[in-house]
Amino acid sequence: MLRSLGLLLFTCTLLPAVDGPGKVFPYTYTQNDLPNGLRVITIPTDYPNIVSLYIVVQAGSRNEVEVGKSGFAHLFEHLMFRGSKEFPPDKYQSVLKTAGAASNAYTTDDYTAYHTTFSKEDLPAILAMEADRFQHLDYTPELFKTETLAVLGEYNKNSANPISRLFETLRARTFQEHTYKHTTMGFLKDVQNMPNEYDYSRQFFDRYYRPEYVTIIVAGDVRPADVQGLVQKDWGSWKRGSYKAAIPAEPPQEGPRTGHVDWPSATLPWFAVSYRVPAYSDEQDDFAALDALSSLAFSQSSDLYQKLVIQEQKVDQFGADNGNHVDPYLFTILARVKKPEDVAAVRKDVLATIQTYAATPVPVEKLERVKENLRYSFALGLNNSEAIAGTVAQYVALRRTPETINRLYDLYAKLTPQDVQRVAKKYLTDRNQTIVTLTGAK
Repeated sequence: MLRSLGLLLFTCTLLPAVDGPGKVFPYTYTQNDLPNGLRVITIPTDYPNIVSLYIVVQAGSRNEVEVGKSGFAHLFEHLMFRGSKEFPPDKYQSVLKTAGAASNAYTTDDYTAYHTTFSKEDLPAILAMEADRFQHLDYTPELFKTETLAVLGEYNKNSANPISRLFETLRARTFQEHTYKHTTMGFLKDVQNMPNEYDYSRQFFDRYYRPEYVTIIVAGDVRPADVQGLVQKDWGSWKRGSYKAAIPAEPPQEGPRTGHVDWPSATLPWFAVSYRVPAYSDEQDDFAALDALSSLAFSQSSDLYQKLVIQEQKVDQFGADNGNHVDPYLFTILARVKKPEDVAAVRKDVLATIQTYAATPVPVEKLERVKENLRYSFALGLNNSEAIAGTVAQYVALRRTPETINRLYDLYAKLTPQDVQRVAKKYLTDRNQTIVTLTGAK
């Protein structure tokens, strides 16, 4: 009966794992769409008795387009735990406690994820409870103010970390129009004003907590037909919305930019060298080539890391990141230098390394080692159902299907030294560059 119900009410696609070196994601999964736009991805795994549920909402700080309204995606990470009339906070927590469930949430620039791990027999109860709070979230103005003050406290706590201030400054200097200008926490003045924005919070929820923005991922000891039946029963009547945010495009950068943070207390100096780069893609290879470049030039196995951290011991924290983002974002190299007088020399080494990769193709064998490590590290991380669901959630937020993982790793496999050289020359240029430094009080 459940299987028939699923076929009648879902658009259902079975996507099996395919043998061969091109498929890095090894699990067979089903991908199902309800008529209201809700997508359900079910991943049976080899790990018995445990189920991990991830609910991905494609609304992050990127979606905060109105002036003065930053930080609301993160605020809802808090508000959602206020529950509904049917499941107020005490009852919600009681259900989780009875199930022995571990539950939490996080917010990023591009999405918000809610995740719970529990025994398989509790899947019906927890899916029903989650459906209720996603469709009928209920909070009073008084509770809203309580949560906004908690968010302000979190902002203040994060601001006590130099890295938070460094990246806040970096993004504000790099982006002029796009909503990536503000961090996930939002602008301080907006967070301070949140207690006065109860009505807007209801509007934000009504816009984005809709089925077309949501993907449910269920990984573990489950049958896809059972999951389909449960989701249809509890989530099938959820009404589709109509809102689409007009995300402003960032104009091209016309030259290098700089910024500086004077930290009020003693701390080691930091600097970030950042470049405007393309958005995540599983079709064009520029994104994949930049990922490879990040590992080749700035990972712990790189020549520069060995020089600055191991041999000369001028730097104690060092690395680079080519962020997975829906829209064009940043390739960033970050370093903490032990002595202020060494900052200029270290920064010079970083820039010289970039020039080297732009001028000369990397040896084939070196690139092959990086590609092998990318695949091995990914596979190694899929070591339980929660890790599988959590990994898939990150990619679902970008392309709404786990198949994007295989497409991306196919691109990695095809990269050549010339591809890496090309993206270094094309994107890591003075025109696209922003450098921000942070120094502490003496």
